[in-house]
Amino acid sequence: MNAEAANPATPGSVTSGHVTPAVTRRKARPRLDLRRLGRAALLGPATRDRLPDAIGHVVDAHRAHHPDADLETLRRAYVLAESSHRGQMRKSGEPYITHPLAVTLILAELGAETTTLTASLLHDTVEDTDVTLDQVGEQFGEEVRYLVDGVTKLEKVDYGAAAEPETFRKMLVATGNDVRVMSIKLADRLHNMRTLGVMRPEKQERIAKVTRDVLIPLAERLGVQALKTELEDLVFAILHPEEYEHTRELIVRNAARADDPLADVADDVRKVLRESDIAAEVLIRPRHFVSVHRVSRKRGRLRGADFGRLLVLVNEDADCYAVLGELHTCMTPVVSEFKDFIAVPKFNLYQSLHTAVAREDGQVVEVLIRTHQMHKVAEAGVVALGNPYAAPPEEQSAGDGERVDPTRPGWLSRLLDWQRGAPDPDTFWSTLREDLAQDREITVFRPDGGTLGLPEGATCVDAAYAQYGEDAHACIGARVNGRLATLSTVLKDGDTIQLLMGQDPASEPSREWLEHAHTPAARIAIQRWLTAHPAQDDVPGPEAVAVSRPLRDDPAVPQAPEAAPGRPVAAQVLVDRAGATVRLAGCCTPVPPDEVTGFAVRGGAVTVHRVGCAAVARMKSAGRAEVGVRWGEGSECRVTLVAESFVRPHLLADLTEAMATEGAEIVSATVEPPERQQVRHTYTVQLPDAAHLPALMRAMRNVAGVYDVSRAQPQTPGA
Repeated sequence: MNAEAANPATPGSVTSGHVTPAVTRRKARPRLDLRRLGRAALLGPATRDRLPDAIGHVVDAHRAHHPDADLETLRRAYVLAESSHRGQMRKSGEPYITHPLAVTLILAELGAETTTLTASLLHDTVEDTDVTLDQVGEQFGEEVRYLVDGVTKLEKVDYGAAAEPETFRKMLVATGNDVRVMSIKLADRLHNMRTLGVMRPEKQERIAKVTRDVLIPLAERLGVQALKTELEDLVFAILHPEEYEHTRELIVRNAARADDPLADVADDVRKVLRESDIAAEVLIRPRHFVSVHRVSRKRGRLRGADFGRLLVLVNEDADCYAVLGELHTCMTPVVSEFKDFIAVPKFNLYQSLHTAVAREDGQVVEVLIRTHQMHKVAEAGVVALGNPYAAPPEEQSAGDGERVDPTRPGWLSRLLDWQRGAPDPDTFWSTLREDLAQDREITVFRPDGGTLGLPEGATCVDAAYAQYGEDAHACIGARVNGRLATLSTVLKDGDTIQLLMGQDPASEPSREWLEHAHTPAARIAIQRWLTAHPAQDDVPGPEAVAVSRPLRDDPAVPQAPEAAPGRPVAAQVLVDRAGATVRLAGCCTPVPPDEVTGFAVRGGAVTVHRVGCAAVARMKSAGRAEVGVRWGEGSECRVTLVAESFVRPHLLADLTEAMATEGAEIVSATVEPPERQQVRHTYTVQLPDAAHLPALMRAMRNVAGVYDVSRAQPQTPGA
């Protein structure tokens, strides 16, 4: 995938599943020598009886995680990759085969299984050589074929400027079926970022920004911290070179210090655990460049303990809590720093206990406590889960139909859902970046025991579309933690939400919902509906075509199309203008016996307003001519009612039941936040006949707790 020459300023590297910063007290394992790989590649493949020298490093790393792996498959994959890429060179002057080899080594060190490594060796063959997907499938099976296809770019000659966003859309869809696709892509991008040095600065910057906006968030969500942290450092060096250099100097100066508070506390922790007979490994885990930079901005002047954290590895989950107990008993804990990600794992599979202890000199040392298996997953994320086909986890339900399967996390399912509705590549690309920029996820609970995973900052509108999809257009309100709430209410982690749904299948979302929609799924669904149903009340001109039901009485008019879903109809209004169709204005919802007037809108239709409506004054002042209209005999109508009541349990359910009993169909509803134990409800309802209105209002007033029901008053000009 067009990797470039090696960059000597690379700040870190993946070794044995974790990132080693360039400047640490421990000697880092040397990075793969591309020149040595180049020489091995030029010698060509080995005989069938032995493995090629060029993949020896991959085999060693693979055997460390999978001692019984089938190495013959890797040998055959390398032979095909080497022969198909033979003669192709990178800008560094190295044989191109060094790139797939380096990508495969990254994955092997993270513990990827054989199928992933096989596809990694072949990941550029279909894109850059004459090898076809069918050939890959015939020689290595359908799984490898699928993975190679998933990471193969779409051609610019076919897609033009849309090639990059559509390639990512294709990869994400493929990842929805097999997360190993994105594992290969992340390793591919890491090696390309490591070897970006000979490219033009503007191209380096463009690639770094895409890496920052898309690849790094995906690595975070898939839990592949080892790749994520190095990608962050590489992007940091390209996009913020001055701050990167300053951070590097801070790390160098700290490494030269004679005293090391982290080493001192590590010795104390080892002693405490040894005396408590707890088997544990205590390591110093240096912060990577971006982490040091963040801490520096947060705390100002850095002290020795700020440059790393302690990592305590144990064998069993119970040992984690035993370690925590000993540390909090024998040392001075900083209680505010304690977090339990074992009992409540992060959405990206991460599990650890986080705590901190204070030294006598005031320095605070952060401590991470986890099992060896937790550490493997913390570093490698979904890569550590192996082959999702080999032993598929039981598909349990979280109560809302969302899979618990860690190879198909909830955030990915939601991303795949909304991307289907993205109308064009630009919308998909910008929305994807915005979606991935949301760092934290919250969980809200439903009364039936189910849960919804939402990004931080999500509102009741977002919850409605997350649960019901486009059926959320019919949402009329919500209860949050048992209390009525507006749909704009921002939800917090742990909230319980009950969504209140209307019964009208042609319900319409409010344009205001866009202001409160935080998730792509909600915004795209609302925008799609609004685009398909443009408002026409106050748009002058004859160009557009208005739709309505035909008038039932004279003047007779030709049959017109059915009204758009959810829009007011005006079958009970007569107009003094032959051939016109009419519709009731949504701003004032006139009903008999309201005094009404009309205005011509696009397509020759007439919109009917209450005479006192603010829109009437605006249109008259703009010189719009009025059209005479009058009510016909008994016919359906739409009206907006305001109910004022005291707060009590089940009030909204009782009120909507009373309205349904009177034959009213709720079109939309809003419930304002309670104030001094009082609450105001606004309902727009459809009635089979205006004569039903007094009975409906009486029924609503008879609901316990309701002390007034009135027609919504039209706004006056200037109000």
